[in-house]
Amino acid sequence: MKVESSYIYIKNLRLHSFHGVLPQERLTGNDYILNLRVKYPVGSALISDRVEDTLNYATMCDMITVEMEKPSALIENAAYRICKRLFKDMPKIESVDISITKINPPMEADCDGAGIELHLINDKTI
Repeated sequence: MKVESSYIYIKNLRLHSFHGVLPQERLTGNDYILNLRVKYPVGSALISDRVEDTLNYATMCDMITVEMEKPSALIENAAYRICKRLFKDMPKIESVDISITKINPPMEADCDGAGIELHLINDKTI
């Protein structure tokens, strides 16, 4: 059997962070939902059943939390920093799909949130 592609994901990670252009956003913060899908070769883990042979979800969550704690004017910047950190610290990652949704954006609209989605490829794995 051959694995064609494999992904590890974190779904609907809830965070409170202080991103935003408006001073009030930097003061009170906002709630965010983050989704992450990481293309990663999990073939070794399928056979070994050892966490050392895959990506550790807890470690990824810790990295995300650290980057989300650094205020940015734009969540685009926060998403980029998260991906850059993942690529640096986990070099076997091939690509990352990330979405960050600001739950209560400061605009006059009745919506469930506004945000960013990125698909980034690790240049070192191409």
